[in-house]
Amino acid sequence: MSEVAKIGVVTVSDRASRGEYEDLGGPALREWISKALSSPWEPVARVVTDDQPVIEETLTQLVDEEGCCLIVTTGGTGPAPRDVTPEATEAVCEKMMPGFGELMRQISLKYVPTAILSRQTAGIRGKCLIVNLPGKPSAIAETLDELFPAIPYCIDLIEGPRLESESVKIFRPKKR
Repeated sequence: MSEVAKIGVVTVSDRASRGEYEDLGGPALREWISKALSSPWEPVARVVTDDQPVIEETLTQLVDEEGCCLIVTTGGTGPAPRDVTPEATEAVCEKMMPGFGELMRQISLKYVPTAILSRQTAGIRGKCLIVNLPGKPSAIAETLDELFPAIPYCIDLIEGPRLESESVKIFRPKKR
């Protein structure tokens, strides 16, 4: 039996955290992951304010206490003053993975010219990959469709649980 992978799903939104706005990003992430993964997994969902210390504390808790192998965030990656998700991610990670942000912007540029305003990033804390995704549900799916094939192998490399999919072609190098 495979280990159950814990995956953090974090919505960063002042309005959603106060209940003034329905969180659409978190449910869209959970739905996409549910369709993609064939291996056992458990979502650990959070909705937090656009405050860097709160985001940092949430990410740290999801890795260090909950044992998440992957955390996907949605929201807070633009240029507005309250958009601080990338700063929080960088503050808690030991290694940054700039290729993820580069690819996410390339993907988004196919759909919107404002993708250049995105500051999406990714990094590693312990045995967890943290990825900052866009906030719009359609953009989440477009991004994950192309980004996800590399995520399970990254988690393999940091000694996390093996993620499998029957619907997404995961890239893993052939063993020699």
